Amino acid sequence: MLMSVVKINAITVPSEQGDELARRFAARAGEVDRQDGFEGFQLLRPTDDRETWLVVTHWRDDEAFQAWVGSEAFRNQHRERPAGEAPVAMTSELWSYEVVTDRKRS
Repeated sequence: MLMSVVKINAITVPSEQGDELARRFAARAGEVDRQDGFEGFQLLRPTDDRETWLVVTHWRDDEAFQAWVGSEAFRNQHRERPAGEAPVAMTSELWSYEVVTDRKRS
């Protein structure tokens, strides 16, 4: 059975910048929602002393994710910040997983 893939962008954000990161994600254009093979998105805020936020996206397959990364829409959403807008992330790392089991509560 073919299962989706999950791409997780682990972003290190100083605690004082967390609200700004959440604001920026909320204000995003949402082009990814229209991307073929895109299944869902979550922004996870740490609830402990960690400074690592997780951007979790679900994709039909790795090819759909790679098509998104190579698209003009991706470049537009990840272009340089407007003048005067400081970065909020210190580091970023992409993790990749294949869904083996997917059980949702009914």
